[in-house]
Amino acid sequence: MKHVVTLLMLVFFLAFQANAQRANDFRLKDALSESDFTLAEHTDARAVVLIFTNLNCPFSKLYEERIVALHQQFSAQGFVFALINPHTQVEEEETMANIKIRAAEQNLKMPFLMDDSQVVTKQYGITKLPEVVIVTPSPTGFAIAYRGAIDNNPQIAENASLKYLENALTAISNRRNPSPTSTRPVGCNVRFLSR
Repeated sequence: MKHVVTLLMLVFFLAFQANAQRANDFRLKDALSESDFTLAEHTDARAVVLIFTNLNCPFSKLYEERIVALHQQFSAQGFVFALINPHTQVEEEETMANIKIRAAEQNLKMPFLMDDSQVVTKQYGITKLPEVVIVTPSPTGFAIAYRGAIDNNPQIAENASLKYLENALTAISNRRNPSPTSTRPVGCNVRFLSR
């Protein structure tokens, strides 16, 4: 019986990896610690939760408390959270100093990465702020397990009836695939650097 369970788990893992979109490693500077952050240094994490956001988008501001709560709930279970700001070279207010102030005000105790060239934002096809990508490590690299919205009610947290990010993290905690694996994010449009 033990061999059957092991075999089923292996088949499940391989099927999940075959259907998952690959996630390339990247290196971005953390505005809070001023050190570099890479996916490669988190291969022992249960998953890495990348939340693309900025300081000025009203939708991003509405989600800050929810992000803090999810970080507190899941970080002890081996999940790594990182915020990624694609507007650090687009908007004057999106500076390292202002990121540090906001992080202190909102108790954002996770890396706040600056995607100055927007390479990572483009790599993951991010179009809205906030938008989430969960990547899971495996022996062959990282794969995208979930991408999209945090939940289905940006305005009022208590009225969110579908908690997409929380449900995806719970599924991964229970060694299941998130369902759905993607949702449509709602928020501010990413402003891309002019060429």
